[in-house]
Amino acid sequence: MDGDNGPVRVPDQRAPRERAAGGELRFEVLGPVRARRGGQVLPSGSPQQRALLAALLLRDGRTATAAELIDALWGDDPPSQALATVRTYASRLRKILGQDTLVSESGGYAVRIHREALDLTHAQDLAAEAEKARSGGDRCQARTLINKLLGLWDGPALASVPGPYADNQRSSLEEWRLQLTETRLDLDLEVGCHAEAVSELTALTAAHPLRERLRELLMVALYRSGRQAEALAVYADTRRLLAEELGVDPRPQLAQLQQRILQADEDLARPAQLPATVPDFTGRASFVRELGDRLAASEGSVMAVSALAGIGGVGKTTLAVHVAHQARPHFPDGQLYVDLQGAGARAAEAETVLGSFLRALGTPDSAIPDSLDERAALYRSTLDGRRVLVLLDNAHDAAQIRPLLPGTTGCAALVTSRIRMVDLAGAHLVDLDVMSPEEALRLFTRIVGAERVTSEREAALDVVAACGFLPLAIRIAASRLAARRTWTVSVLAAKLADERRRLDELQAGDLAVKATFELGYGQLEPQQARAFRLLGLADGPDISLAAAAALLDLEPHTAEDLLEALVDTSLLESAAPGRYRYHDLVRLYARACAERDEQLPGERETALSRLLDFYLATAAGVYALERPGDRLADHREPTQYAGLTFADRHDAQDWLYTEANSLLACVRQSSGRATLRRAVDLLWAAKDLAESGANSKQYETAATAVRELAREMGDDRAEGRALTTLTNVRLVAGRFDQAERDAQRAMVLARAADDPLPNCWAPNDLGIIALYQNRHSDGEAYLRQAITNFRADENRPGEASALCNLSRIHLAMGRTSSAVTLAQQGIDIYDGMGHALRGANGRYALGLALTQLGHLADAAERLAEALAVFRDSRQRLWEGMTLFRLAEVDLAARVPAQAAVKAEQALAVLRGIGGEWRRGNVLTVLGKALRDIGQAGRAQVCWHEALVIYEGLGSPEAAEVRTLLTPAAAA
Repeated sequence: MDGDNGPVRVPDQRAPRERAAGGELRFEVLGPVRARRGGQVLPSGSPQQRALLAALLLRDGRTATAAELIDALWGDDPPSQALATVRTYASRLRKILGQDTLVSESGGYAVRIHREALDLTHAQDLAAEAEKARSGGDRCQARTLINKLLGLWDGPALASVPGPYADNQRSSLEEWRLQLTETRLDLDLEVGCHAEAVSELTALTAAHPLRERLRELLMVALYRSGRQAEALAVYADTRRLLAEELGVDPRPQLAQLQQRILQADEDLARPAQLPATVPDFTGRASFVRELGDRLAASEGSVMAVSALAGIGGVGKTTLAVHVAHQARPHFPDGQLYVDLQGAGARAAEAETVLGSFLRALGTPDSAIPDSLDERAALYRSTLDGRRVLVLLDNAHDAAQIRPLLPGTTGCAALVTSRIRMVDLAGAHLVDLDVMSPEEALRLFTRIVGAERVTSEREAALDVVAACGFLPLAIRIAASRLAARRTWTVSVLAAKLADERRRLDELQAGDLAVKATFELGYGQLEPQQARAFRLLGLADGPDISLAAAAALLDLEPHTAEDLLEALVDTSLLESAAPGRYRYHDLVRLYARACAERDEQLPGERETALSRLLDFYLATAAGVYALERPGDRLADHREPTQYAGLTFADRHDAQDWLYTEANSLLACVRQSSGRATLRRAVDLLWAAKDLAESGANSKQYETAATAVRELAREMGDDRAEGRALTTLTNVRLVAGRFDQAERDAQRAMVLARAADDPLPNCWAPNDLGIIALYQNRHSDGEAYLRQAITNFRADENRPGEASALCNLSRIHLAMGRTSSAVTLAQQGIDIYDGMGHALRGANGRYALGLALTQLGHLADAAERLAEALAVFRDSRQRLWEGMTLFRLAEVDLAARVPAQAAVKAEQALAVLRGIGGEWRRGNVLTVLGKALRDIGQAGRAQVCWHEALVIYEGLGSPEAAEVRTLLTPAAAA
């Protein structure tokens, strides 16, 4: 059962560091025994010579006698020349390591090294730091340290080192490693990484079936992932295994956990969602006390609600998070957090927030109702009797948050908002003002550093005054100074000098901030003012320098000078190198200025049109890099403004995913007849955002908006293309009926508009849908039509896609040989044109066919090649599906433990994407793997869940799962 042996402890040996030409000596025992100098591995001789070195390294710097070393290397059966051999090994090691490192004394030997020179002592130091962090309540830091510690291992400790001493130490070190892994997994569960932990725990329980602590952690991870029945099945499997193997019952802790799960013990579903508090939190002492006292009072008979109001950037969230962390001991049942995005154009919906809260509290997805009222009622019932703190950040108004408030005593809510919530009954209202001069200076000093500020205190006071004592403005100014080591505080003060004289006269509050913006805007040169106005028009959360240059119709270096000037006046933030963003209130002010002051007719519309051009031209270039030879470039709307070009597909992908939110915001904003078709083509060019699953929801929202607009305007071409992009989203989400309707309508519109893009891709999509719905004859007909249309359009990558999809149809129809041929034809086209990502789709199809043929090694190789590309390309949907297919291969190869791990990994990757049908497929395979490794109870739970999914969807796969659930199949 669970071991409790600790690791070998190696204290500081208090010797001078070994320095020699080429660098310091370093030693490794957490893996192969190695010595390095300056990064270069030194020769350490035979296995027994390495065993001698290991024995000396692990003796705390103490001298080992010859007899002790002989016993360590050979035990009770030493050779006749053992002493001479030990001396020979020591002599050779001394020549390699140096006279000062390996020393002879008192008839024995010792290694004299500095403590940090050995990886084991470094690991022990990290373990001590992690324990200290955990004891102090900093679980995230403890988790980071243990992950770093475990990363020091390079395989089994003392790998390939012979001798009884090495065997004993290796066993001890590997037991320590496993204990550390358990601790780290425990921390994973504490910080809410439940779904991610299930996969690893599944593998570990298969590798260590009698280790009850791992089973306990797996039960908790499954329970907190909403998989209660599986968690209980783990206990049943463990009890049966222990009885069969050892003739004992599970230890009391495991039995108690089973009872807690059966009773839905609220302590097991304890969320800890608070964001990290900022390390340089400064001031606000009176507010911290006031809010802390209110939260502490919730231990009595009230449900405390405190609502912080104030202008943007005044530090509401920072203060609320800091107070919430201090109040955690008063709320042992957990803390919930959500950013309600109330200052944005689309505030978070209460139904969605309640769904996430209920899941965090341990409610399975299947038990979460659909309506807002039902969710709110279940939420309040779930919190009844618990002590939970709810932090509702950035609320839009009282109506948004009322359903999110706990309804029971003992709980509490902290709310932050731009508005004062006078209509929130019973709330304790707090108006947060700007900082005092002393607080502002302390914050500035913490960011910049005391050394730079102390010598220029007056200049520093000038700077914080120029910022209006607004925390956000102070952080911007201080961060810019901290990043410019050649600047003095006086230089920064001089840059803000004109604003400082006016800002000192201002009062705090909304009017004061607006006056600050007005004064700053009034000081801008004409080109700076124009940039300020026009940049505020873009809806995205931020904007890159290149996109800003396009919007402003300027060369990038000219645009950068203007943007940096705006940053210096605190009217714009530098979100990251080359990226800029407005504070929300400043954006509103900039747009008001554009409406009031823009002189040229239509300049606002023209500026947004240039931005759309930039995004379309650049995204089309990214699309072309991923799909050489694709015909989009010949069929898309022309652009007047050029986009960026990229050296390779990785740079292109980085741009696409970095710009995703801003790009999709631009699509939604392009609501005029002159921009509609370009907006639709931008969606098409950015379809990887939907296929990856990472931005599917935002993508679908944008695609739905332009589809509706196209229908209103009677633009068949735009509507057909928008429907084809929507089909892609529905396929990713597993909503096949909806996808079919969209694709059928897209085909009709494509014929009417004579548009080759949806005319080719819609039948290809319909073929995929038919495959998933087991309508194989229909699917073959659609795909042959798609192949014909692709060839007519000379679209070779499209033809390859249809061939690979037809391969899967043939495979489903039992035509395995032709399935292999078709997939290989598709791969040949892709490889010939340099398609990395699409070639991975081809290898995926070929892997399926080879699996069915029984060529399992080849199938695994093709799928592994595809998996590497999907991961590299950030295609989470296909990464998850390939892991699922690899699990099928492992199952066919009779390695069910590996299959279970890959299936769990697939579930984790596909969480939230891919739809329920795909989840049912993975659960079916996971159940088979679990059955084959002796976890039959958990297997039954997986199949039951899959059956519910399939029956709800009317899927034919339900028949197979019913068969699996029969007693004969389970055995």
